[in-house]
Amino acid sequence: MAILIAIWEAISKFEIFPAFMWPPLIIPNDPGGVTILKTFISGFTGGQLLEATYVSISRLLVGFSIAVVLGLFLGFLIYKSKLIDDTLGFFVSTLQSVPNIVWFPLALLWFGLGVESVIFIIILGATLSLTVTSSAAFKSVSPLHIRVARTMGSSGFHLFRTVILPATIPQLIAGLRVAWALAWRAVLAGELLGGSGGLGTLLDMGRSLQAMDLVFAIMIIIGVVGTIIDNFVFVKIERSVLRKWGIQTVK
Repeated sequence: MAILIAIWEAISKFEIFPAFMWPPLIIPNDPGGVTILKTFISGFTGGQLLEATYVSISRLLVGFSIAVVLGLFLGFLIYKSKLIDDTLGFFVSTLQSVPNIVWFPLALLWFGLGVESVIFIIILGATLSLTVTSSAAFKSVSPLHIRVARTMGSSGFHLFRTVILPATIPQLIAGLRVAWALAWRAVLAGELLGGSGGLGTLLDMGRSLQAMDLVFAIMIIIGVVGTIIDNFVFVKIERSVLRKWGIQTVK
C-alpha cells in the first residue's frame, strides 16, 4: 500500500499528467492545495459524501430486496416447469446478455427522470442474474436424492426445506453475490446518467467541474462499500449458513 501511495504522489508531483487530472493523494502540490484525502474528509464532515452514500445504499437495498424475491421465485418456477423453462427461461437468458445500462432510455420513458428509473435498472439486472443462477442451482439437485426423500415420505415444502434448499445453498449464495455486484453497478450507472442524487450524480458533477479529487474520493467510497458488503456481509452469511446446514466446517 505504501508503495502504491508513493507512486501516486510521484506521478502527481512530477506532473506526468496535468494537475487537475491527477491530484495528489495526501501531500498537496502547493500549500493549502487540494488532495484526495482532504476532499474525502471534508466531504464526510460536511455531510455531502455521507448523504450521497446513504442515498445510493438505500436505493440498492430496496432494489436488491425486490430482485432477490423475484429472482428466487422465477428461478424456482423455471426449475419446476419444463414449459416455463422453455419459454420464460429462454427469454430471461436472452435478456441477461443485454447490459443493464441499455435499459435506461426505456426506464426514463416509462418512469421519468428520478429514483424510479434507477430502482428499475437495479431490479432488472439483479433479477435476471439471480433467476438464471437460482434455476441452475435447483436443477443441479440430484434426482436420486429427491427420489430417496420421497420414498421416505418427504414431499412439498418439507422436501424443499430438507433436500433441495441445502443442496443449492452454495450456488444460491454465489448467485446472490453476483447479483449484488450487478445491482451496485446499476445504482451508480443509473445515478450517473439520471442525475437523481447519490454517489453517481456526485461523480458526474465532479467530472463536469473537473474536480478529479472529488471523482477519486467517490471512487474510493464505491470500492470500500463494495468490499465491506461483500466481505463483511455476504462472506459472513455464507459461513453461517454453510455451518448451519453442515455443508462446510468453518474454521
